[in-house]
Amino acid sequence: MKDAYSLILSAIDNGIYRPGDRLVESELAERFGVSRTPVREALQRLETQSMLKRDGRSLIVATLDHNQLAELYTVRAELEALAARLAARHATPEEVRVLASMVQDDRAILGDPQALSRSNRRFHHQIHLASHNRYLVQQLDLVHRSMALMARTSLAAKGRDAVSLDEHQEIVDAIAKRDGEHAEQALRRHISMAFETRLKEDARLAAAGGIGLDV
Repeated sequence: MKDAYSLILSAIDNGIYRPGDRLVESELAERFGVSRTPVREALQRLETQSMLKRDGRSLIVATLDHNQLAELYTVRAELEALAARLAARHATPEEVRVLASMVQDDRAILGDPQALSRSNRRFHHQIHLASHNRYLVQQLDLVHRSMALMARTSLAAKGRDAVSLDEHQEIVDAIAKRDGEHAEQALRRHISMAFETRLKEDARLAAAGGIGLDV
């Protein structure tokens, strides 16, 4: 069974609790069927990690401003590009085949941005693991934990889902060919396009009077 920290973090990651939502200790304990003490400790840990922030006496799910988002994407691009380069060098044939099958399976869920978003996280994590560098994987886990603070996925933008899968395919093909430089460049372009899409969606929502953050 997952601990309180993992349960709350997963709920944020899956959009059950979104940026700006207030987290109440007693309600969380009841929802997850745990005592309040581990919930309290989990909330303190998440606050220390900047996943939550204080709003008066309450804790709410943090939001990322424009500068924080740009910083996050910069770090993500560098670390993910390194993971792709290392995966091209160290991935086993089985790991390459798994990556290829994930891309093919995702084509069956085009048009379902939430399902694609979950699968996208699994795909990127598989590349991290294929790097066979435990310290890099740890750092990328921290980065992707912060990605949960973005309220929506860029895969919801019109046409982005199919293009993203084509980008995934290019990355996998480069890894399969053991072309580390191409894998790194393809991964870096992929992250750049995701960030650009996110910025365009933010601008569109702002012009329409919308609120919230897209990723």
